[in-house]
Amino acid sequence: MRVYKTGEIARIIGIHSNTVRLYEELELIPVVKRQPNGYRVFTDFHIDQFKLARLAFQIEVLQNGLRQKIIQMLKISAKGDFDTALSITNEYLELVSIERRNAEEAIEIVKQILSDKADENTRFFKRKEVSNYLGISMDTLRNWEMNGLLTIKRKQNGYRVYTDKDIRYLKIIRSLRCANYSLASILRMLGQLSKNPDIDIKEVLDTPKETEDIITVCDNLITSLSHAENNASKMIAMLQNMKASNYEF
Repeated sequence: MRVYKTGEIARIIGIHSNTVRLYEELELIPVVKRQPNGYRVFTDFHIDQFKLARLAFQIEVLQNGLRQKIIQMLKISAKGDFDTALSITNEYLELVSIERRNAEEAIEIVKQILSDKADENTRFFKRKEVSNYLGISMDTLRNWEMNGLLTIKRKQNGYRVYTDKDIRYLKIIRSLRCANYSLASILRMLGQLSKNPDIDIKEVLDTPKETEDIITVCDNLITSLSHAENNASKMIAMLQNMKASNYEF
C-alpha cells in the first residue's frame, strides 16, 4: 500500500496543506494515521475521498438542506460505508433535479403572468391588503422594496398604494423567490423587462452581468443546478469505483 505525506497530498489534489488539515478536522476524509515521528500518513483512499469532496463542493447548492446532505454523504463515505453514501447521493441527485424543474417551472409561471393582458391601474391596494391577498408578509414586501425590486407610489397622506400592475410584478417576484432565484437575478430581469418586454427571461435570470460584484449560485440558478446534477452523477460513479477498490482500513 502506497502512502503519502501532507505536502504530497496537497500537490496531487491541488490544494493548500492547511486545506488538507481542515478536511481532516471536518471529518470529510478517512481517519489519518500517524507515524511514530508524528507525521500524517495518507493512502489512495484519502486521495479518492479528497477528489470526491472537491467535486461535491464545486457547485454548492445551499437551499432545502442540500449542502447538509452532501456533507453527510462525504462523512459516511470517509468511514468506508459506500452503500449508504451512494444512497444519499442518489437522494441528493433527485432533490437537485426537483430544484431545477421548479426553477424552470417558475419561468413558465412568469411568462403566463406577463401574458395576462388584463387592464392595469384600475384598483388600488394598501400594503396590508396586498400582504393578505398574496400571502406575503409585510416584512417581505418591505425587503423587496428596499432591494429595489419594486417602487411603490404614495398618496398625498404618505400611504403606499399598490396598483394591479404592482400586483402582477409581486406575483412574478414571489414565484421566482419560491424557486430560490436570488434577489439580484430577479432585479436584473425586472430591469431588462422594463426596457424590453420581449427579453428571453430564462437567459437574463441565468446570466449575471460582469459588473456584479458578488455572484452566487442563485444568480445563475438553472446553470448551477444543471452542473450540480452532472456532478452528482459523477460522484455516484466515483463512489462505485471506490466501493470496488477494496481499500485497506
